[in-house]
Amino acid sequence: MARPRTHDAKLRIRLLDEAGRLLAKEGPSALTVRRLAERAETSPSAVYTLFGDKWGLVEEMFREGFRRFAERIAALERTDDPLADLAALGAAFRANARANPHLYDLMFGQPFPQFVPGEEDRVMAMGTFGALVEALGRCVDAGLLSGDPLSLATIFFSLSHGLTSLALMGWFGPPEQADAAWGRAERALFVGLMPSAAEG
Repeated sequence: MARPRTHDAKLRIRLLDEAGRLLAKEGPSALTVRRLAERAETSPSAVYTLFGDKWGLVEEMFREGFRRFAERIAALERTDDPLADLAALGAAFRANARANPHLYDLMFGQPFPQFVPGEEDRVMAMGTFGALVEALGRCVDAGLLSGDPLSLATIFFSLSHGLTSLALMGWFGPPEQADAAWGRAERALFVGLMPSAAEG
């Protein structure tokens, strides 16, 4: 009989999530291979086998966070309403952050200054931003918003990231209050970027 695989995809995901929770709760210095193995009830050799070393683990955490976000974006259905589709993209960003708060800081912050994502990972991460640029381009082409799509995407991301970061820290209270704050801010942004506002 073949030996059962113990270092499988299920263990990989468990280690990535546990590493993210350890990082979010106790900070970068707490994330060591030995500490992670203890929390995940596995051996350090399993971590090394799956990720190579600590930095291979951090790279995979970064990659997994954006993979999950990209999946949410891919699941969105395009409609005939570009502004609604843009709002849906913002909601997907917020939903992914709520589902994976332990990976959020590594995706959009710099808890490890010495960690630099590889070219392939940067391309994947920027692909999610590219979806935002494309959504805003549709809004501009439809005459709903005014401005350069890339510049508008930077503004929209800044608002989304700021609100999401504060929500994850509990500044807005329960999720329904955070959703209400998000809705107000998003509506104000859309109104401010409409052609009539820009011309005024």
